Amino acid sequence: MLRWERHRSTLQPGAWRRRYPVRIGLTVIVATLACRSAEKKPADSAPHPTADAHHAPIHNVFDVAPGLISGSAPEGEAGFAALEDRGVRTILSVDGATPEVDAAHRHGMRYVHLPIGYHGIDPPRQLEIARAVRDLPGPVYVHCHHGKHRGPAAAASAAVELGLLSADDAITFMKDAGTSDSYPGLYACVRNLHPATPEQLAGAPASFPEIAPVPGFVLAMSHCQDAYDHLVEIRDAGWQTPPTHPDLVPLAEAGQLENLLRALQEAPEREKHPADFAEMLHAAWKASLDFEQTLSRKAPDAELKSALGAVNDSCKACHVVYRNKR
Repeated sequence: MLRWERHRSTLQPGAWRRRYPVRIGLTVIVATLACRSAEKKPADSAPHPTADAHHAPIHNVFDVAPGLISGSAPEGEAGFAALEDRGVRTILSVDGATPEVDAAHRHGMRYVHLPIGYHGIDPPRQLEIARAVRDLPGPVYVHCHHGKHRGPAAAASAAVELGLLSADDAITFMKDAGTSDSYPGLYACVRNLHPATPEQLAGAPASFPEIAPVPGFVLAMSHCQDAYDHLVEIRDAGWQTPPTHPDLVPLAEAGQLENLLRALQEAPEREKHPADFAEMLHAAWKASLDFEQTLSRKAPDAELKSALGAVNDSCKACHVVYRNKR
């Protein structure tokens, strides 16, 4: 069995974007086609974390195969500069959040946005991702939000379809990258793969949009995740603004999460699911409201941690039914 060390990098200060209330609708920008890159050759060794993973404002970074890297979303200008230093020429996001295309351009890179879900990757999208990795200028950096679940699955899928990794080695890579067993669909869509034929790859779309049409509901959920992550940093800083992120205001982040979850209760997406989906969404909103109120009255540490934990628990309960195994 292949083995390699796993490294965790430390978050460094960066130019963080402020998050704004949910935008319900579709965003469409048509991207230009990029030049074909040299064909990539099968890997000689196992995927491994890059040497400077401890120092860059990107996390969970792995060299999956020659010309293919997996990791977290770049954070601010420092994140894009770190990718530029690595020689990355194409960034491929499988996350629902809108890519920071302008920042990539400033650092000489292009973005490709091919979102996927936690339930797995549909075969047409797998071929589309593989073709992007094969055809676009490399190295190609594949990312989701944290670089643990969807991103590694997408990179592993492309590596198998392009003959860069066996399915078994790709699964081993996903485990070492931290992909949770709570997302069996991500593992299944890689475990059952075989290298794609030239005809299959030629039939995949080659438009490679820089910003894909993303339903407002998905974008809002992405912003919810960002707000919750900020609150975790605030918790770890003793419920104060973290020294590394002076732009994070505790109550503002709590209010942002509450506002997003409140708005989502009116989104058309909830009508596509059974009644218990709306109930779970309401429970998550109520937990966020309770946490905001607990934070505003400067409750003791244990009470604050319990209230934030209730937010996490309510979101997880919904994800288990409607996101992870769908």
